[in-house]
Amino acid sequence: MSELERREFDSDIAFHSAPTLLGVKCANLISIDRNEQTITEYLRDFSEKTYHKGFRAVQLCKCRKRTLVYIYNEKMLTAWLGSPQVHEFLGEYGYAECKTTDEMLDVLTGRMSCGSFPHEIGAFLGYPIGDIKGFISNSGKNCLLCGYWKVYENAEKARQTFEIYDRCRNILFDRLKTGLDLIQAISKEENI
Repeated sequence: MSELERREFDSDIAFHSAPTLLGVKCANLISIDRNEQTITEYLRDFSEKTYHKGFRAVQLCKCRKRTLVYIYNEKMLTAWLGSPQVHEFLGEYGYAECKTTDEMLDVLTGRMSCGSFPHEIGAFLGYPIGDIKGFISNSGKNCLLCGYWKVYENAEKARQTFEIYDRCRNILFDRLKTGLDLIQAISKEENI
C-alpha cells in the first residue's frame, strides 16, 4: 500500500470512527470502497498496532465494491452489550445464548446482507435502546432529531452527544493535519 493510500485510509477511518478511536463510543461501522487486498492489509496493520489499546477491526460484510468494517473498543463494547437493557433487547433478536462479545459479533455477521441491516445493529453501535426501538416501531420515520442516528427519545441529550462526536472528529483531523498518522493521532493524550 502506498503512503498516499494509507493517508486516505487513515482519513476515512478517522472521519467515521473518531468517537470510538478517542474513547467516547464503543463502536463504529464504516463502508469502504477500496480493493479487498488493500482493505485486508490496512485492517491487519491497524489491528496489530492498536491491539494493545483494545481496538479491534472486523469485516462484517462484503458486497460488490463495498466492504462494511466494524471498528470497536473491546472493553467498552463488552460492557455495553452486557448491560441489562442491551442484553435484554438483544435477547429478543436471537442473541440470548451468546456468552461472549465474539459470539454476538458472529451472530451479527451472519445476519448482515447486502442492502439491509438487521435492526439490532444500533445496539452494536452504542445507540440508546429507546431510539433503536423507536426506529423499528416507526419504520425510520417521525424522529425528533436526525444526526449520527435517528433520535426518538431525549433529543437534547442526543444533541449533546452529537456535539461530542463532532469534537472528536475535529480533534482527530487536527492531529492528522500536523502530519501524524492515525495510530500516532489516537495515541496522543488529550481531553475531549
